[in-house]
Amino acid sequence: MGDSPSMVTVKDHFVVYTADDERRFVIPLAYLNNPIFIELLRMSEEEFGLRSDGPITLPCDSVFTEYIISMMQRRPSRDLEKALVMALSTCPCSLSSSLHQEPSNINRSILVNGF
Repeated sequence: MGDSPSMVTVKDHFVVYTADDERRFVIPLAYLNNPIFIELLRMSEEEFGLRSDGPITLPCDSVFTEYIISMMQRRPSRDLEKALVMALSTCPCSLSSSLHQEPSNINRSILVNGF
């Protein structure tokens, strides 16, 4: 059995899914060297474990994942990368939930939505 067209991956890319809405994203392999994706993959491992028999699932929603991909395409500064990695390590990665945030999440929302 071959892969269906929706399951085919572009050369030099990898596939991830979002945890909240199970949306599929095709990501360039070059992003694996970026601290932001390294942190997302670390968070994925921490939350879901290392799976060898299934897809990589990021502990994010699709809105946040789209934002990260958009930022990566613009090649963020090292300072912005560091700030986002710090924010990721302390807060869940969901932009859609920022409308109903608690005061402790305000700094992260300002960081993420300020760009």
